[in-house]
This record gives sequence, structure tokens and C-alpha cells, in this order.
Amino acid sequence: MFNHELEEALQTAKFAYEAGISAIIVQDIGLAIELIKSFPDLPIHASTQMTITNLDGVHLMEKLGLKRVVLARELSLKEITQIRKGTSMELEVFGHGALCVSYSGQCLFSSMVGKRSGNRGLCAGPCRLNYKLLKNGKPMNSGYLLSPKDISTLQLLPELLACGVDSLKMEGRKKSYEYVSIITRMYRKYIDLAQDKTKQYKVEEEDLRQILQIYNRGGMGTGYLEGRQNIVYSKKPNHLGVYIGDVSQIYSKQKQISIDLKDKLSLGDVIRIQEDTSYISQINDQNRIGEIKSIKNVKMQDKVYKIVDHELNKKQWDIYKKEIKKVDISCKLYQKR
Repeated sequence: MFNHELEEALQTAKFAYEAGISAIIVQDIGLAIELIKSFPDLPIHASTQMTITNLDGVHLMEKLGLKRVVLARELSLKEITQIRKGTSMELEVFGHGALCVSYSGQCLFSSMVGKRSGNRGLCAGPCRLNYKLLKNGKPMNSGYLLSPKDISTLQLLPELLACGVDSLKMEGRKKSYEYVSIITRMYRKYIDLAQDKTKQYKVEEEDLRQILQIYNRGGMGTGYLEGRQNIVYSKKPNHLGVYIGDVSQIYSKQKQISIDLKDKLSLGDVIRIQEDTSYISQINDQNRIGEIKSIKNVKMQDKVYKIVDHELNKKQWDIYKKEIKKVDISCKLYQKR
């Protein structure tokens, strides 16, 4: 944030405050201080982009008057536990969604190559592009070498809750309704299970499949929570889908294929052939797959992935329709002729 933007930011905060919001997440410390002065009863949360990685950083936020710290995504379970022991502040951690290849809030990559700063909320995602790794001018490796897999903490929820965190943050901005519906429903289900000491904690395979189906970048990882590890999936930077079989026959004239299915395929599903291509098609009947673009590049035994599950998405919309709330309103209508 720059000086000339401060007044407008405070006016925006005033509008949101009067509308009844619960809190404001802030990256800029100067803005956080001004917000606390202007709206002393409005909770201010320190964004993960403040890159708070230790107890001293948490203590500083506490001293300034912030209510909650969203810890940096680069911390381990052990480090989160140590921070919890040293503070009574509310702690929030990322539970599910995209990771930054850099420290969140400290990456200048997008502003350098795309003139759009991720630290200003405008990241162009240059880490999701294809790169070559050179040594003395010679290619050593290539692919999406800087693209991290998304994080999932579903399998780690008992350990994560034992750390003493107050809230889990789920990625939802710019995500589809179906994504938000599935992810929040799954985490609510398993947080409740993890807190129930009378039951054994186990994640059902079908629930894991649904999470992978709605979005995954080469599977899911646990980020840095279990310690430093390889977080990158270099073969594909976006949704991989779920493996459902292999190409078993190619009909070049009809631009159609047959698949040796390992999982079900239904009307309305969308598939991808091979993880690093974009040959997709919608299923148009039970016996064949609709026209495939550039079928000359499809080979026998190519892996086939389902990237959209029509039935799964439809279930989310059915849930949504039931949850639409109607409220009584009082108004006057005027007609102009």
C-alpha cells in the first residue's frame, strides 16, 4: 500500500464496517494500525502475506492490537505448536488450496516479468509457466519446474488441531461453487470427526476421490506441515483430474477413441488425454466419446483423466438449491409510465 491510497482504503473499510463485516484481513502494518485507531471494536487479522513465521512476529501483532494471525504457509506442525505455546492470540493456518513457490507476500516474480505484483493482490502466476533448467547453457530439465501442488490437510487434521489452531483457511476466491461446496463440506465433516474422541479418525476413499476430482495439481500434498519436502509437480500446472483408464482403440476417420476404463464415465463428464495435453471432450452417449480434437496426437495406452464429473457437480447444485434462504422484506413499488 502507498501513502496516496490510505484514505481510500479507510473509506472502503468504513463502508464495510457499517455493513456489518466480522473482520478485515490486512497485509500492510501501517494500514492495520490506522484501522485499529479508526474502528477499535473491529477485529483486524494479520494476513499470511505478512509472512509471520515466528513467535516474535506474533507478539508484535499482539502488541499492535491485532486479533488474529494467519501464519505463514511455510511453517511445520512443530513450529505452529511452539508458537501456540507462547501466545493466546487467535491462530489461523491454511488448510486447503494453492501454495506459493516463494514466501507468501515476499515474491517479486510476477511484478518483474508481468508488471503485476502478487504483493498487491495481482499475481499473474509466473510460477505456473513452463521453464527450462540450464547448466552451462545446456538443458538439464524442463517443465513446470516452479509450480507447487495444492495443499490438503484432511489426513493431518487430528495433528493440526492438536497444535491449537483456532481456524483453518480454505481457498475459495475465484473458485467455482462446486469447489467451495465440496471442500468446506469435507472439512466440516472431518473436523467434527477429529474432535469426537469416541470415534477413530479415518478419511474415506470416496471423499478423497471427490477432493481430487474437483481440483488437484498432480495430487495433493501437505505443503511444509510435515517438514521441508518437494512440493512441486512439474508435469502440469493446473487441474489434472482423476485417472480413469487408458486409450485402447483409435478411430482416426471418426476422430473417436475407445477407453479401457478403470473407473466409471457418465454422460456430461469431461476428459483429458495425457496429463500434459489439452485434448478434452464431452461424453455424448454411453457407447462412445464425442469428437476429439487433434486426434493424430493421441496414442495407444495414453492415460485418460476425468477433469469434470457431471454427477458430482450436479449434487452440489442440488444442495445449493435446498439451502437458498428466503426472507421477508418490506418495500414500496413505484411504476412510471
